[in-house]
Amino acid sequence: MIRYRFAILFLFLFAAIPVRAQTSKPVHAIVLHAKHLLDIENGRVVSPAEVLVEGERIAEVGTTVKHPAGAEIIDIGDRTLLPGLIDAHVHLFLHPGAEDLQTVQESVPQRTIMATLAARDDLMAGFTAERDMGTEGAGPADTAVRDAIGYNPEQHILPNATYANNADQLVEVMREQLKQGADFIKIYETSADSVRDGRLLTPYQYTEAELGAAVREAARVGKRVAVHATGEPGALYAAQAGVASVDHAFQLGDETMRVMREKHIFAVPTFTIQEYFAAHAATPQAGHREQEIFDLHAREFRKQLAAGVPMALGSDVGPFPHGTQAREFVLMVKFGMSPLAALQADLTNGAKLLDWEGQIGALKPGYLADIIAVPGNPLDDISTLQHVDFVMKAGEVYKTLTSSH
Repeated sequence: MIRYRFAILFLFLFAAIPVRAQTSKPVHAIVLHAKHLLDIENGRVVSPAEVLVEGERIAEVGTTVKHPAGAEIIDIGDRTLLPGLIDAHVHLFLHPGAEDLQTVQESVPQRTIMATLAARDDLMAGFTAERDMGTEGAGPADTAVRDAIGYNPEQHILPNATYANNADQLVEVMREQLKQGADFIKIYETSADSVRDGRLLTPYQYTEAELGAAVREAARVGKRVAVHATGEPGALYAAQAGVASVDHAFQLGDETMRVMREKHIFAVPTFTIQEYFAAHAATPQAGHREQEIFDLHAREFRKQLAAGVPMALGSDVGPFPHGTQAREFVLMVKFGMSPLAALQADLTNGAKLLDWEGQIGALKPGYLADIIAVPGNPLDDISTLQHVDFVMKAGEVYKTLTSSH
C-alpha cells in the first residue's frame, strides 16, 4: 500500500579538473589496428580498420591512418572495434542479495568499496559510460567512488533520495540539490506493479502538473528529469510533462507512445533486471508474478517499437552481477530490435540521454577515445557484446587481449 507520494532525486557530483602548466611534452599517440570497425551512424562495418588516438581523444579513423613517430601500435587482430558501451540505468551500490535494503547488514564504507569494484566490473565489460540511478541508502558515498575512479565526465555518479509530496516541495528539494551541483533529476512516479487481465496496474504518485513543475525547474538551469514509470497513467503524465526518459516502461498507452515519439522521450526498457527477478524470486508465487510482468513487457515492447518510441539501453544492473549487463542487448534483440537498432539505442541515443552527444557513442575524430573490441561482428551476432576483450577509456588501455578479468 502506498502511504505517501515521494520522489527519488539524485545528485551528480564531479571531481574538479586539475589545472596544469603547459609543457612541450608530446601527446602520447596510439594506433589501434583491427580487422573490422563498427560505423554506428551508417550501420556498417569498415574493414580493415585503424584508429589513431592522441591523448584522450580520437584523432583519425579509417582503413588506414597516419602513424606518428613514436606511436604505440596495438594490433587487435580478428576483432571488431566499436565505441564504449553506455548503460543509462545502473545501481553501483547494489549487488545480488541486497535487493531488500531493509535486511542489508553492510556499512557505508563497505558498500562504497563494493561500488568501486562494481564500477570496475562494468568497465571491464566494455561499459565506459553509465548513469547511476541511486546509491539506495548510502547517501553521498558515491563521492568516494568518484574520487577512487578519478575525474571521469561520463561516469555519472549520483547520491541521495529526498522526499517531496507536491509541486512546491519538488521545486524546493530540486533547488537545494541543484545548488549542490545536481546534473540530472530522477523522480519515482509509479510503484507496486501487478498484472490483471493483461493490463499492468501501477499507482502513480505525481500529476502531470506536478511533474511539469519539476521539468520546468530543471530546464530553468539547463537540466533534465528522468522518471521511474512502469505504466499508466503515470507514464502519460511524465511524457506530457516533457521528461527526458521513462525508465522501465513496461506498458505504455497509445497516447503516451505518441507523445514520447513526438517529443523524442526515451524509453529505457531494463529487461535484464526483470528477467533476473523472475528467475530469483523468493517464492514460486513471487516468481510467477515477476514472470507475468516480464512476459507482458516483452509483448508491449514490440508495440512500442512499432509505434516509433525512441529507445535507450539501461539494464538496472546491481541486483544482478555488475559486468554482465550486456545481456540487455540480447534481450532487446530477442524481443524485436535488430542488432543495429539495439546498438544505436545504446550508443547514439545513450549519448543523447546522458547529454554527451558529440563526445561519446561513436568512433569519430574529436570524440573521447572510449573504444572496445569484441570477437566477431555484433551486427551478425549481438551476443558477442558479452565477450569484450579490449577496453580503452579516454585513451588509456584498461583491458588487453591477454589480461584476465
